[in-house]
Amino acid sequence: MNPLKKLFKQTAIYGLATVLPRMISFFLVRVHTDAMPPEIYGELAVIFAYFAMFNVVLAYGMETAFFRFYTKSDDKESVISTSLTSILASTMLFMVFSLLFQDGMASLLNIDPKYIKYVIFILSLDALVIIPFAWLRANERPLRYAVVKILNVVINFGLTLFFLLILPNMAKNSPESFLAALYKPNFQITYIIIANLVASAVTLLLMLKPYLISKYTFDKKLWGEMMKYAIPVLIAGVAFTINEVFDRVMLEALLPEDIANKEVGMYNACVKLALFMTLFSTAFRMGIEPFFFSHAGTENPQKAYAQITNYFVVLGSVILLGVVVFADVLKVLFVKNPAYWEAMSVVPIILLASFFLGIYHNLSVWYKVTDKTRYGAFISVFGAFITIGINYFFIPYIGYMASAIATVMAYGSMMVLSYYLGKSRYPVPYNFRKILFYLGVSIFFSVLSFYVFDRSLIIGSVLLLSYLGLVYRLENDKLKQIFLRQKN
Repeated sequence: MNPLKKLFKQTAIYGLATVLPRMISFFLVRVHTDAMPPEIYGELAVIFAYFAMFNVVLAYGMETAFFRFYTKSDDKESVISTSLTSILASTMLFMVFSLLFQDGMASLLNIDPKYIKYVIFILSLDALVIIPFAWLRANERPLRYAVVKILNVVINFGLTLFFLLILPNMAKNSPESFLAALYKPNFQITYIIIANLVASAVTLLLMLKPYLISKYTFDKKLWGEMMKYAIPVLIAGVAFTINEVFDRVMLEALLPEDIANKEVGMYNACVKLALFMTLFSTAFRMGIEPFFFSHAGTENPQKAYAQITNYFVVLGSVILLGVVVFADVLKVLFVKNPAYWEAMSVVPIILLASFFLGIYHNLSVWYKVTDKTRYGAFISVFGAFITIGINYFFIPYIGYMASAIATVMAYGSMMVLSYYLGKSRYPVPYNFRKILFYLGVSIFFSVLSFYVFDRSLIIGSVLLLSYLGLVYRLENDKLKQIFLRQKN
């Protein structure tokens, strides 16, 4: 099969595994914002920000290291066993020490102590499935991956609906029933965390097989080599997570206490409307990572990498403009509560930031396939400093708008820096005339639609149709070569 066709086929399946669960999660935004005022939703957003950061620390780059060593190693069983042993040992240590010092952990993170035990168990369960999921991807088993990922979110979604919508109605309409006795008022955050805990536990049970059949042979030399590769990935991951979610923590810390959680809640809800770009970028990345490694040794892989980036920009620019044009429609569908709409001004900025991040992931191929992951760490740390600096100095003056600006500046800088560092170390023939053309036109039309014409749906639709016509005219033949089967 043509490697590009194979890439897009896998991306479509991984897209299903990524897009469908996150789309289901996207509907949870509506459930959460309907059930909670912004200040309570803001408190939940900070907890989930810590989830994201600790997930990276507990993975410590082993997922990416597993990909790299599993692909090139002749003794794949040793890679699997060593990786599983490492993750299992580190997770157990984390869980034991965190439970012993849970009060101190809660105080340090400024999380209500009644939530901290749930948080520890969820983090531990999620860490244990890292290598099993990586194994599925490395062996190109996207369907199994998709089923488990989707089931996880379906369970989470179903339980959240039960706890936040069905159970309160039962308590109101049938107060004497058994299930109604489970209802507790003002218990929304705990209900949501319990739903996540159950979903994570079921996921581990479904992915338990590698742990049951592993011989648990631990190759110290291999582990040392994997950690040498993984540590820069960990540093990059921590820095990346700072860019992604740490603004919620900083908003809570730097804004006046009486408005902090409310501002975080409004900002977090409106940021979710950029999910469409995030979904596209994530699905694309999950498809291209195995492709990057498996084709690094082929003849002239740089040409294929350049084509992939071109197509990403073409499709991503359409998504950027489309979401901007229909932002007001999307807010009614997914964030119906008007109490959150004040932060809608951040949506185009966060969309553009997510687009820049997706381009960065495509440009980052050079340091991944050449084992120079330290550059990835450097680039992400550079972006993290921008994120922290802009948030620290400007949140007290412009609130969540500072967080949006920091995000687009961080990802934009990372994108440019990655290209600059990679062009002499692993030259890829990117068509920057095309990339800049599509990116520039899409941003210009987005600014016109959202800011100049004040989100007019009619004018925005005309701009979007004009842009689609332009893309069709310039890219029709090339896109057909990928998405349509060619006759033998």
